[in-house]
Amino acid sequence: MMKKLVAEFIGTFWLVLGGCGAAVLAAAFPHLGIGFLGVALAFGLTLLTMCYAIGHISGCHINPAVTLGLWSGGRFPGSEVVPYIIAQVLGGIGGAAVLYVIASGNRSEERRVGKECRL
Repeated sequence: MMKKLVAEFIGTFWLVLGGCGAAVLAAAFPHLGIGFLGVALAFGLTLLTMCYAIGHISGCHINPAVTLGLWSGGRFPGSEVVPYIIAQVLGGIGGAAVLYVIASGNRSEERRVGKECRL
């Protein structure tokens, strides 16, 4: 069971980092950067990589809605729903935290250059 939970954690972490990372870092609005299609492809390709990487281990739900849907359809045991959702939420929080650190960055160089330009 632990192997499945770690796989779900990694899968959700990767989806948030790759998909949301593309949206946050490369798709500014109104100048779209990679554009809506690029963000959609980033989400799709990160999901595809996880399907191949962890699909055979955990089923690659990487979304609590998918887990609940499979359970309500009778295709997933109820005893595994809560642990799966906890692993997915923690993976999403971890991916978001790493993305926050990357996106906020160290702006000390920008501040130094900005001061030189004002002189």
